[in-house]
Amino acid sequence: MNETLDIFSSARDLIEYKSENALLDYYPYFFQDNAVHYFSFLKDNVPWQQDKIKMYGKEINLPRKTAWYGEQGRKYSYSGIEMQPLPFFGLLKDIKKEIEECSEVSFNSVLMNYYKDGQDYVSWHSDDEKELGPSEDIFIASVSLGADRDFQLKNAFNKDIEKINISLRNGSLLLMKPPTQKFWLHQIPKRKKLDLPRINLTFRKII
Repeated sequence: MNETLDIFSSARDLIEYKSENALLDYYPYFFQDNAVHYFSFLKDNVPWQQDKIKMYGKEINLPRKTAWYGEQGRKYSYSGIEMQPLPFFGLLKDIKKEIEECSEVSFNSVLMNYYKDGQDYVSWHSDDEKELGPSEDIFIASVSLGADRDFQLKNAFNKDIEKINISLRNGSLLLMKPPTQKFWLHQIPKRKKLDLPRINLTFRKII
C-alpha cells in the first residue's frame, strides 16, 4: 500500500507537509529580502573548515565545508567529527531571533554547511545525535541561501510511504518538527549540472 502525502498552503506563504510521523513547515520566501546579503556575508566571513571522515579504513574529505556556532560548551559530534562551538555573531543572532519568533522554539547552536556546487552533497541521515536529546523531541530549523537544491525525505521504517521532495529556494526556511527525526531520513543529493554554491544553516538545541 502506498501512503499519500498531504500538502497544505496558506496566504502566509507557508506550505505544510504532513505524512506519517512527519511534520514540516516550509516558508519559501522567509528571508527573501536579505538572502543575497546573508549569503555573501557568510561566504566571506565564516571560517569554513574541510572535515574528513573515515570510510572503508580511509580518510576522505566530507563532500561540503562546515562551521559550528553556539553557546559556550555546546559541542557537537557526528560521523566521528567533534566540533567545538564558535560564538554567535551579530548576523547569526538576528537570523536566530527571527526563526525563534516564527517557530516559538529556542535554539542554542547552528551547523552551517557550504556546498561549492552540485557535486557537494549530504547523504541519507537523521539529525538525531545524542546531544540533541530524545529523537522524538528534536526540532530542526533549516535556512537555505544561494542556489536552489532538492531536499528529499524518506521514511526510515516503511518504504511504501511516499517520499517527500522539496526544492529549497534562496532565502527559505524549513521547520522539521517532532517527531520527524525519529522516523524519517533526509538528504541533499548530487546535481552534476549545478555549478552554483549554497549555504545551509540548521539551527538546533543541544541538551
